[in-house]
Amino acid sequence: MTGRPALPSLLFGGLAVLGFAPWGWWPVTLACFAAWLWLVHAAPTIRAALWRGWLFGVAHFTFGNIWIAQAFSYQDAVPHWLGPIAPFLLALYLAIYPMLAAGAAWRFRRAEPDVGYVLVFAAAWIVTEYLRGTLLTGYPWNPLSEIWLPLPGVTALLAYIGTYALSGVTFLAAGALTLLAMRRWRLATVTSGALGLLALGGIELPITPVAPPANTPRVRIVQPDLDQEQRPRDDYPVANLRALQALGGTSGPAPRLILWPEGALRFNVEDGYPPQYNYLADPAEVRAAIAAPLGPNDVVLTGGQALEFDKTEKLVSAGNSIFAIDANARLIGRYDKAHLVPWGEYLPARPLMSAIGLSRLVPGDIDFAPGPGPRTLALPRFGKAGFQICYEIIFSGSVIDPAHRPDFIFNPSNDSWYSRSGPEQNLAQARMRAIEEGLPVLRATPTGVSAIIDAHGRVVASIPWNTRGTVEAPLPRPLAPTLFAKLGNALAALVAAAMLLLAVAFRRSRR
Repeated sequence: MTGRPALPSLLFGGLAVLGFAPWGWWPVTLACFAAWLWLVHAAPTIRAALWRGWLFGVAHFTFGNIWIAQAFSYQDAVPHWLGPIAPFLLALYLAIYPMLAAGAAWRFRRAEPDVGYVLVFAAAWIVTEYLRGTLLTGYPWNPLSEIWLPLPGVTALLAYIGTYALSGVTFLAAGALTLLAMRRWRLATVTSGALGLLALGGIELPITPVAPPANTPRVRIVQPDLDQEQRPRDDYPVANLRALQALGGTSGPAPRLILWPEGALRFNVEDGYPPQYNYLADPAEVRAAIAAPLGPNDVVLTGGQALEFDKTEKLVSAGNSIFAIDANARLIGRYDKAHLVPWGEYLPARPLMSAIGLSRLVPGDIDFAPGPGPRTLALPRFGKAGFQICYEIIFSGSVIDPAHRPDFIFNPSNDSWYSRSGPEQNLAQARMRAIEEGLPVLRATPTGVSAIIDAHGRVVASIPWNTRGTVEAPLPRPLAPTLFAKLGNALAALVAAAMLLLAVAFRRSRR
């Protein structure tokens, strides 16, 4: 019995990915989740419900993470054959979370799907999606609420309830479709009416742009379009620096914040390292080369590596870092990535993995060390900058230092490792963080998608994937702290609890 619906579970899970970037076919995702709700309800046993939930998740997360496969083709220390199966292997674990949600909902079912069943399922989805983003370092890629980005009126709810709670509301919408197919109108009427009003309310009317004052700070994002394949070349450090400098533009009356991607520099820029580690160039000379074309009020924020040594001058760790360099060639700040990627920036159980011939995707025998967490750095003329490197931006509620709220978030990334859907989905999740926190997010990547995102989550300007170029615009202004910025993911717990209470109340009223 448990094996019969295997194909529909896999089919619905795989097709549900089409609601995410770069496709944006959100009605397909809602329909697939609606069908899956019914399929779980129809399971004859708890074992069958768990099985259907797990199969749905395996297909959903395999196709949702297919972009990872390309990253295995760059380093011979990692078996290239792992690439095509890596998304599937990851999905075997990630599928546990929809499996648990399905099991919880099945326990609360009645003879036919009803509002109570949908509410419990939605609450369980909130909890399990949050756990997916938290346990074992967390991996909250493609939260269900991401499908609403084409409808800004709906995604505006992120500022009030956050990603996980909006995923629960999305699940309610899918459940309403299930009940609608059974001619149960109550939930369908309420949810479709509410989401419809939000969607209509979020329609953006044309706005006549107003030229800002000439001295308004500007942001310039540089995308050199140098592919990951070029990194093993001996001339890559020099070629990349020249490519970045060539796109720097010319200074004007306005201060410019010039943004370079994650890992843009292959040179050291900090003083005090043992001389043998500065064989490529002297750090002071590198900073001078970066500062030479800058205007007097310009600042460069660039990705690079910070090195840590023991007392014997032995290299013990490295930081995936952002460096701030001013027009006087001074290093005025540094941020170290805190949420590192397992297998990418460090090798879990390194002695065991090394013994069986496995390595991390980023070349090198020294693991990256995590930084202390979100940090705010005051940049004269530009305000307070927050930092999140690459996939750090996907962790809802964990992207800023709440005690020192920044004016914007710089999110450099290196998406050249991945096929197109990965960079598009990373951009989508950066937009969600902007809405949640009410802060602009500035993304710089080597091959795209680089973008200036305002505090409403709108893409002000961008450079397409696999394109060399720049964008420059006035630095967007922050909004007042949102409700989510103040309360964080406690709101997800409140919404999930409210759904459970409503489910109980509905069942009692039916009695």
